[in-house]
Amino acid sequence: MTPPRVFISYSHDSAEHKSWVLDFATTLRSRGIDTVLDQWDLKPGDDLPHFMETELDKCDYVIIVCSETYVSKANAGKGGVGYEKMIVTASLLQRIDSNIIIPVVRQSSSPTLPTFLRSKLYINFSNDSEVEYSLDELLRTLLDAPLYEKPEIGTNPFRPLQGSKPDRTADGVKASMVVLSKAFEKSQYDDLSIGEIKNFSDMHRLKLERYLSQAESMGLVKSDILNKYSVTSDGYDYLVSHGIIDS
Repeated sequence: MTPPRVFISYSHDSAEHKSWVLDFATTLRSRGIDTVLDQWDLKPGDDLPHFMETELDKCDYVIIVCSETYVSKANAGKGGVGYEKMIVTASLLQRIDSNIIIPVVRQSSSPTLPTFLRSKLYINFSNDSEVEYSLDELLRTLLDAPLYEKPEIGTNPFRPLQGSKPDRTADGVKASMVVLSKAFEKSQYDDLSIGEIKNFSDMHRLKLERYLSQAESMGLVKSDILNKYSVTSDGYDYLVSHGIIDS
């Protein structure tokens, strides 16, 4: 793949901060990122506004190193002298896709962002002991190599309904037929009383009787004068087609 081109915006707070940014940019380049930095790409006599506008148009990402000084100057609209124009302003960002902006926090206090970036997620590089974790998160974003891949969506487990409402009766009938099949599997008789069938279900007896009555109206079971239930040939086909018993 073509290395992503990344423009780094930062404020020249101190020699120590400039050195940190230089090391940071060097690490990005060593790990496959085409990093653009003023300390490499600008020389005396170059036009700063032109450089920034050109690079913002060409880059794939903009990394904004948010130190306390950067946040303060960005919020105050300052940065008009010399290299302080390396501060990307809200007006400049209106020219590019805001999705390519990645705030990187480098601060000694609680993390804060410039007002025009406060809605964005940031990566915290303030703690040097955890810099490799932060760097891994940043590189995975720049190189489009997420730590976790979003899984594919599975198939819909439900069949389309004929009516507008779920058929809860059908669910209950199926549950009663499951109970009935278990009861007959353990019995040597061809018909069973509700009490014998109830031994194989946690369902309330009245509910079980109701669903067995529904099953009978569907021709799946039949009952005799003694209220003993047996499975009809249609009931057997139902048990097989619903995967309750093997054919």
